[in-house]
Amino acid sequence: MTLPTPDLSPSGLKALTAEVASTAEQYDRSGDIPVAGLAAAHRGGYLTATVAARFGGPEAGPFEVVQVLSALGEGDPSVALIAANNLAIHQMQAATDSWPADLYDDLLRQSVQGPAPVNVIRAEPELGAPARGGLPKTIARRTANGWTLTGRKTFATGGTALAYHLVWAITDEEEPRVGHVIVPADSAGITWHQTWDHLGLRASNTHDVSYAGVEVGEENFLEIPKTDGVYRDPAVATGPTGFGHPALYVGVARAARTAFVTYARERVPTALGRPIAETERIQAIAGEIDAQIVQAETLLYGTLLRVAADDPAVAAILSLVKVQIARSVIAAVQTAVAALGNAALTRHNPLERHLRDVLCVRVHPPQEDTALLAAGRALLRG
Repeated sequence: MTLPTPDLSPSGLKALTAEVASTAEQYDRSGDIPVAGLAAAHRGGYLTATVAARFGGPEAGPFEVVQVLSALGEGDPSVALIAANNLAIHQMQAATDSWPADLYDDLLRQSVQGPAPVNVIRAEPELGAPARGGLPKTIARRTANGWTLTGRKTFATGGTALAYHLVWAITDEEEPRVGHVIVPADSAGITWHQTWDHLGLRASNTHDVSYAGVEVGEENFLEIPKTDGVYRDPAVATGPTGFGHPALYVGVARAARTAFVTYARERVPTALGRPIAETERIQAIAGEIDAQIVQAETLLYGTLLRVAADDPAVAAILSLVKVQIARSVIAAVQTAVAALGNAALTRHNPLERHLRDVLCVRVHPPQEDTALLAAGRALLRG
């Protein structure tokens, strides 16, 4: 099969942002799956942009991926988060060929027919974020025909919109193995729990999900190999393809900048007699917002250019770059909100939503404290 090549031109990405943004507020208020935004991303081929050429896809690289996710994040970050997770799965398959051929063929067939997102489902109620250490309680038990999967997960972004789940689990073998179990979303034994009622990314449907004896084939278990005899969670450090999440929040900061500019141009206090955009104070604040976004974009795209150039020093700083991008996008949105005061905190103003959404950048692993600790220890070791 041949998958569409997404339009990555400035005009194409601008059109994508506009279409997705047209329903963002609606889904933010309802918390429903953002079906219209996902459909727009699907029609343009953006949800399958990273499918490898050997599978009929456009095989977009990390640079193109962050362009797509920044555009989606500027429109609706809930759509962008679902898309980011999905694109990462296709990137993984392009690099490793780890999925059984029949399962990946089925995923691609579904992806032609409509949005068919996939997500790695990892966090657990007792453990929390796997990147902070520990092993899953979700168990894959051997059967005559494969595996049965039992356990409960938290923060499973995508909810019932998912076509497949990649569930982090441990086997019940004498020598337990850790890996991901590929689970078709329509499998018997899956129950969704409507737990997601968050401040930001409200339409991402990041609910809890439980698996009660879900049956899958033997080939559905994808083992994560040990390093030096020890299992190390892959989310502990950022890799070259790990900039999808920060990219979408760069988009949120861009949307906040647009909302700030629109308000400043339209707001004409009677005592002033002209738009506040014409005052030096607001102009200086606009410059500060722009400076923070320029910093985030330069870190994002500049780092990926260093990766593409095989800079040997860049791998060690990727997690710190993510930290700095997060700080910049939060600062940009908070600066806009602080300048406008009450007007920016009403739900009639999109800045209120952008503020809630941008704060979610902090939750993606590796989180700031762990990234700084790892960097500091490496520096002091010399």
